[in-house]
Amino acid sequence: MSSVHPTQKTTAKEQGRALWVSTTAFTICFAVWTIFSIIGVRIKQELGLSEAQFGLLIGMPILTGSLIRIVLGIWTNRYGGRLVYTVTMVAAALSTFLLAYATTYPQMLLAGLGVGIAGGSFAVGVAYVSPFFPPEKQGTALGIFGAGNVGAAVTKFLAPLVLVAYGWQMVAQVWAAGLLLTAIAFWFTTEDDPKFRARRETSQPRKSFLSEFAPLKNVQVWRFSLYYFFAFGGFVALALWLPRYLVGVYGFNLETAGMIAAAYSIPGSIFRAYGGALSDRIGARKIMHAMFAVSAVATLILSVPEGGSVLHITPVVFVGVTFVLGFVMSLGKAAVYKHIPAYYPEHVGAVGGVVGMMGGLGGFILPVAFGFLKDWTGLWSSCFMLLFAIVAISMVWMNASIRQFKRRAVEGAPAGAYGR
Repeated sequence: MSSVHPTQKTTAKEQGRALWVSTTAFTICFAVWTIFSIIGVRIKQELGLSEAQFGLLIGMPILTGSLIRIVLGIWTNRYGGRLVYTVTMVAAALSTFLLAYATTYPQMLLAGLGVGIAGGSFAVGVAYVSPFFPPEKQGTALGIFGAGNVGAAVTKFLAPLVLVAYGWQMVAQVWAAGLLLTAIAFWFTTEDDPKFRARRETSQPRKSFLSEFAPLKNVQVWRFSLYYFFAFGGFVALALWLPRYLVGVYGFNLETAGMIAAAYSIPGSIFRAYGGALSDRIGARKIMHAMFAVSAVATLILSVPEGGSVLHITPVVFVGVTFVLGFVMSLGKAAVYKHIPAYYPEHVGAVGGVVGMMGGLGGFILPVAFGFLKDWTGLWSSCFMLLFAIVAISMVWMNASIRQFKRRAVEGAPAGAYGR
């Protein structure tokens, strides 16, 4: 594992500016990406959608934002994050503005695909930010950047207020304007990353497009993808589903449900930075162990069917347990991405893109599955039963991989970074 670390030529001021401007931009992108978590509930009421149709609606932006990540990640390596990030935000802003003029369900689904471009910004940001920092600080830096997930909470806090006062169409227009202004500010306050500048100044030839995908043959990439499918995909899915869950199970109005759902979104976002710092300090494997163990207990508790005669999850218990779940998920998200620039320094865009894609697909597939399971079983808590199953599978695969690692270590094979 070797790479040229251009971070030696960057100052602390350059690192800080790249990190914080990118994080702010990602926060706004994430707020746009999860806009259907609030306006989708009103659209459901207006169009008379089933739970499965609602799940598909809120999942459409997640689908686009997931699938586009691998392409955007590679483009960032090839054309520079500053340009790709700006173009991504402008395209998403235009799509979000046009959403306000959609009137039918098919139009809503099509508009949702365009809104989802905002979600692809994560792969761009990872590939753009990481070259500014040396390996021993990349976990912390990417953890801070990933804390832009808090944009989901921004939408939950503010969108209900705008929606009640002016309608859901105004939410789309205001969010689009905010993203466009962010794109303009990003372009004029940032510079190209060190790796891209070095390649441009030395006129290095670009690698072939197909060579960017070479690391994807490694099963380790797909193991990381499963972890991220739960840690990030599960987070996004619940961020989208919880307002509807709280309205359906506990009878809260939409404004109250949005505020309570933020109790999950906020720790699931902000503490990602802490997870990155912990990964730098004690190693990602320990973080992953802790995340899966706590998540298994939390999802098992939340799997208790509503209205049971023996056990019943009260609103206070529900909010408390989801707060804990969001916290450990935030640590796990950072731990996964700690390893990508360490293992694949020359392919951060491609590997980070595919891992992010799989995590984002979790955010698309899971809400649809939640709606299907609710329609099929009649149980709101079935969504947490599914999450528990994913956690169990992830734990089995991780433990099997660790045993294989230890066996190879005894045989004299190199330990690698994941050995921590």
